Amino acid sequence: MLNLIRNEWMKLWHKKATWIMAGLIVLILIGVSGITKWADSNMQQPGNQPSWEQSLAESKAIYTTQLADPNIDEDTKKQMEEEIAIIDYRLDENQAPATGDSRAQHILDSHVLLSMAILFAVIAAGSIVSAEFSQGTIKMLLSRPVKRWKILTSKYITSLLYALALTILALLATILAGYMFYDSGSMTILDYQNGSVVEVSYWGRVFALYSLQFVGIVIYTTFAFMIGSVFRSSSLAIGLSIFLLFVGPNIVFFLSRYEIAKYIIFAHTDLTMFITGQMFIPGITWPFSVAIISVYMLIFLVISYLSFIKRDVKA
Repeated sequence: MLNLIRNEWMKLWHKKATWIMAGLIVLILIGVSGITKWADSNMQQPGNQPSWEQSLAESKAIYTTQLADPNIDEDTKKQMEEEIAIIDYRLDENQAPATGDSRAQHILDSHVLLSMAILFAVIAAGSIVSAEFSQGTIKMLLSRPVKRWKILTSKYITSLLYALALTILALLATILAGYMFYDSGSMTILDYQNGSVVEVSYWGRVFALYSLQFVGIVIYTTFAFMIGSVFRSSSLAIGLSIFLLFVGPNIVFFLSRYEIAKYIIFAHTDLTMFITGQMFIPGITWPFSVAIISVYMLIFLVISYLSFIKRDVKA
């Protein structure tokens, strides 16, 4: 199996498109960071800016006013109370939060830019099987004394490894851009755990956000891999996956009032919601999301393997 994965890995990097996508993700992320910094600098209003203490005090006043609303739901109330506790801790301990134009905040927020990694990972996964058919090399591949499921597994693992490589590359690119364009800022991350405010490792939080975002990359990569394996069309796999990447969250948003929405896979592709608190559907828990993702992933893989193993393969 290791030899098969090694061969698929070498075949993948032998393509110019693989290197181009890797280079593009670095250039795009550095470019976006530079443009964002330039835009933020131009949008800053001249004159005296409020201190971070004043900004936090204003935020606390807003939360306190909103908590007085008798119609506020329990989840929102809990989140606001935790935010007030964190604000009080910062004010008491004189710990300034990272500003939006600081290096620390830029790197922390950069996980949202991993959609670029999803796009390129989908392109690789959607074509890794279908390309064998379009190029006429599938018969030669299957003529080897290796079981089909091992061949498909090596291609799937290679797709995931490429997705992981793009994710790491994206993280390194944003860190590089942070040091190129942004000034250093506070790296103190506070969280509300077990009824009290605690300090969280900054880099631990960055890696946690990237790891959770990587789960979404795996989901879209697996979906594109399934479509490419079943229909043997890279254009269909890539096009449909990218379409769902942008439309899927909107589908969940419009159906969020209905119970069925929480069973749609797109409600669980961004697991960073369990850290940021920004959920499409309130009340979703960790175990439930893991269960939904596991079921969908199993379905995607079963369809992929059954299609590749059982069906007649013709060049």
